[in-house]
Formats: sequence, C-alpha cells, structure tokens
Amino acid sequence: MDRFHELSAFVAVVEAGGFSAAARRLGDSQSAISKSVNALEKRLGVQLLQRSTRSVRLTEHGRQYYERTQPLLEEMAQADGEIMRTTLEISGPVRVAAAATFGRLHVLPLLPALLARYPGVRLDLQLADGVNDLLAEGIDLAIRVSPERHPDAVVKRITSSPLVCAGSRHYFAQHGVPATPQALAHHNCLIYKDMREWHFTGPQGRFSVPVSGNLSSNTVETILSAVQAGLGIGMFNRASLVESEQGAGQGRGRGTQQDAEIITVLDDFIDDTRDICLVWPRRRFIPARVRAVTEFFAEALAPRL
Repeated sequence: MDRFHELSAFVAVVEAGGFSAAARRLGDSQSAISKSVNALEKRLGVQLLQRSTRSVRLTEHGRQYYERTQPLLEEMAQADGEIMRTTLEISGPVRVAAAATFGRLHVLPLLPALLARYPGVRLDLQLADGVNDLLAEGIDLAIRVSPERHPDAVVKRITSSPLVCAGSRHYFAQHGVPATPQALAHHNCLIYKDMREWHFTGPQGRFSVPVSGNLSSNTVETILSAVQAGLGIGMFNRASLVESEQGAGQGRGRGTQQDAEIITVLDDFIDDTRDICLVWPRRRFIPARVRAVTEFFAEALAPRL
C-alpha cells in the first residue's frame, strides 16, 4: 500500500477525530481509511491509535509519530500549491471576515487596490464583531484582533495595536480629564461586552480598576459612536480610532488632526497591546486566489496600523 496514503489517512483521522470524519475529509470510504491506518501500524509494528466505539485517541507512539509526520504533509501540500499557483489563474470567490469597526476603517479602504490587482477575484466580505467558525461559515480568511489559538486554524501575526483609553473633547470639557485610573470611578465608562474591569500598569505593577456606566454593547462600533457623541469614556485598541484621536498631553497620541474630537487619556498607565492577525483554516491545499488575498492583506495592513 502507498505509504503516502497511509500517512494521509492517519493524519486525517487524528485531525478529524474519527474514521468516518476522516473519510469525508479525504473523499474516501471509511473502510479504506481503516485499512490504510491498519497497514501503517502493521508496518511500524506499534499501535498509533486507541480505538473505542465512541472515540479515537492517540497512543504515546501515535502522538510522537503525528508530531513528526504532520509537518511533512504540510510541506508537501505547500510545495504542490506553489507549483500549481504558477499555472492557475487567480480568480473565483474568496470569503473574508473581519470585525465591523476594524473592517470599515482598515479593510474597506484597501478593496479598490485588491480588486484592481486581482480583477478575477469575487470577494465576499463579512463584517461582524462575533468570532466566526471558519469551517462552518466557509471563511477563507479572517482578520482578527488577538484571536484564540485553535488546532484547526493557522494564525499569522502581522502587527500589534496598543490599547488606549479615549473620550471626546466635549465630554472632558464637561466632566474633566481623569489624572489616574482610580479617577474613572467618577466617570461614565462605556462597556464593550463584559469588560467591567480595565487593566493598567503603575509603579507597583499591573492592577485593575472596576468601571461602570450607562451604556454597554457587544460591538466596538456602538461604543465608538457613543464616545464620539460625548457620552463617556471607552477602552479601544488604537486601530479602532485611526486618525480620529489625539493624545491628551501625555505623548502617545498619534492623531494628525489638530482639532481631533477624540483624545486619549491615561496613556502613561497603559502598556497593553493587541495582536492583529490573519487566520485561515488549516488544510492540505490553499487555492491560489485565497493565498493571493491573504498575502495582499499581510502586506497592506501593517503600514496602516
């Protein structure tokens, strides 16, 4: 039996979590997958998988073998893809997901250049603050802020964005500028999701401050609009503010507008950052159009942030 098929079947069973799922993944029969794995174990003289009626688990030998051989399959798929890429036209559908505010500020402005470079690409852009299930929703590429690591996804960090505490000039003119994080107790703090504690750093190290206010939301866009309207103070990654914010005399604002309506405060107490990452499903072959779009955003996003 072909050793490549044996190895492919074994890795598919491990990653899919079972023989039937592996068969669907490879487009083969369950009996053929089982036969390949059995042949591999017989050839190696060890048991790689612990089978039961409900689950399949790696043995210690199986874990070691998977860790050594899975990258080999990835490299082979990469090599095949690179060769095929030179002959395939970059065209067809690509589904990209991004957070709503980040997408509006940083992804949408890049689309004319992307589609001018690859006129055959048909882009489906999904903007939402929720975390997408890449496989279930058919997402080819997600642009995420501090994504969780997942074994079924590849995460590529392209840059980082510092956190900032920000409010409007109108709000601070009415309520004053907080000089310390503890002063936030006297301000209307706008809550994104369940972030009711904001984290800071002082001479004694990191500490948290409980915050409260009259508005919370599950979208950055809502909190940003409320801050712009002068309702209170919000905590953002700086990429969500782009040129609309300016430092409040503490030296870290990056705004370019002299009359910027949003200013940052407490900069000296904040040193947290959030990674901006590209995330895509881990799979054997990445179509040329998806790889091209991924490389475009990796190249084009970093200078904006």
